Amino acid sequence: MTMILISGGSIVSAEAVWDHVTMANRELAFKAGDVIKVLDASNKDWWWGQIDDEEGWFPASFVRLWVNQEDGVEEGTSEVQNGHLDPSTDCLCLSRTLQNRDQMRANVINEIMSTERHYIKHLKDICEGYLKQCRKRRDMFSDEQLKVIFGNIEDIYRFQMGFVRDLEKQYNNEDPHLSEIGPCFLEHQDGFWIYSEYCNNHLDACMELSKLMKDGRYQHFFEACRLLQQMIDIAIDGFLLTPVQKICKYPLQLAELLKYTAQDHSDYRYVAAALAVMRNVTQQINERKRRLENIDKIAQWQASVLDWEGDDILDRSSELIYTGEMSWIYQPYGRNQQRVFFLFDHQMVLCKKDLIRRDILYYKGRIDMDKYEVVDIEDGRDDDFNVSMKNAFKLHNKETEEIHLFFAKKLEEKLRWLRAFREERKMVQEDEKIGFEISENQKRQAAMTVRKVSKQKGVSYSRSVPPAYPPPQDPLNQGQYMVTDGISQSQVFEFTEPKRSQSPFWQNFSRLTEGGIIKQKGGTDLYYVRDDFCSIDLTMGAFLFCILFYFLRRFFLAEKLPCEMSNTSFFLHKDDRCFKIG
Repeated sequence: MTMILISGGSIVSAEAVWDHVTMANRELAFKAGDVIKVLDASNKDWWWGQIDDEEGWFPASFVRLWVNQEDGVEEGTSEVQNGHLDPSTDCLCLSRTLQNRDQMRANVINEIMSTERHYIKHLKDICEGYLKQCRKRRDMFSDEQLKVIFGNIEDIYRFQMGFVRDLEKQYNNEDPHLSEIGPCFLEHQDGFWIYSEYCNNHLDACMELSKLMKDGRYQHFFEACRLLQQMIDIAIDGFLLTPVQKICKYPLQLAELLKYTAQDHSDYRYVAAALAVMRNVTQQINERKRRLENIDKIAQWQASVLDWEGDDILDRSSELIYTGEMSWIYQPYGRNQQRVFFLFDHQMVLCKKDLIRRDILYYKGRIDMDKYEVVDIEDGRDDDFNVSMKNAFKLHNKETEEIHLFFAKKLEEKLRWLRAFREERKMVQEDEKIGFEISENQKRQAAMTVRKVSKQKGVSYSRSVPPAYPPPQDPLNQGQYMVTDGISQSQVFEFTEPKRSQSPFWQNFSRLTEGGIIKQKGGTDLYYVRDDFCSIDLTMGAFLFCILFYFLRRFFLAEKLPCEMSNTSFFLHKDDRCFKIG
């Protein structure tokens, strides 16, 4: 069909379904939604096309041909709807325009029905030709492998059969342009969410298939399944990609249908509503897929935080929503502490910056956001903590009555945090609605990626002593860090890559400030104070003395620890209390 139009001198237009990103000079780059003029379609896989003044090759599978290729019809339809044509003086023009508009709508309706019927056959071939045969070979496939490879394809098949059945009832075979298919999309709008699970799983399916295809037995088995089912000459991964492509095509088809539907048509408002629904579905599915592609970054960030305790972030969360530094008071202790907070869906992680190397983070706890409610409070004095407040808000535990009090540096920062908390709750509700979750296989894959990266860098990512990792920063606003609409989460995590290696001296010294016990050569324990148990003000003189003593012992006495002294003790004072070290 394409070759016939081109050879006849017609301009064939196509709409991009996928982004085509390329660095090759002879290839044509475009984004989804771009309109491309197809100049040569002699090759079934690669076509030659033009966008503005740029020409080049592009994959034919990345575009979708417009159903109606005639010029000038859309303009004529618009003039009729806007009343710019006078029926009394130009009846012939009006009649032709209306006929063309009805014919174009009929073409779009016929294309939708045709593609739905072919799609049902593809789904049937996958379920009966591949999945059914795989279940018979227990020696080759486990239940877990089949779940990864095929996902919920059977659920999609059952849903699509019901959807197509209702479409057929609304289809007017004699006058297709009179068909009213908009209500069908609205009635089944909740059912389209099952595509989210399939699309999220598709990357795992490709990886599992790639691993199996290294064995010749599986190559021969899948090819035998294809031939037995009399399927077209496409590899199994091509068939499994069909549902992903299909859900993305619905908004394009409905947009074209709406374009050729008169505003006084009985189906117009239903098609407009269906278009909005399907755009929202595909947008949310793409967003969930993007989040799954970023879980490796979250796993790497967690591995970089020192002294991590408890469950992994990915056990409950999949998105970094907001991060920044604030003052924090927890009710049982009542001490004002400076912490860096990382807000994920379902939880907020608390970290402390290293005393010397501010790009090193220590894990200090987390807050379960499912159990807390956010309370905005006005400036003034707080009765619970007996402190003066400015730019403050609270997190209140609805079960235990525990309260966390937070102070932002500026009012703008406080408002950003409040907005981020609302976004977190909204995200959790949407995830529950569509059943979004990270599979165990995806968690394992993220852990493997972290280990692989650590081996390439020659670093061991253990929970005891991982490498330094700075907190995500917005370079335009130091101290406050937010994942904005214009910056992807992966880009934000890129800001956190350490710029230089950590000095052993600063690492050892900073570990001293965190608290614990160091074993001395003579068997004597050297105790140093951890700030979680009591606050100690390290004066500048004591700090400089420690550094001076370190170099004296290192270069003159060849000893290891800067605070190891035979007849000397350090005394640190806080609130009229004296702490002896040594």
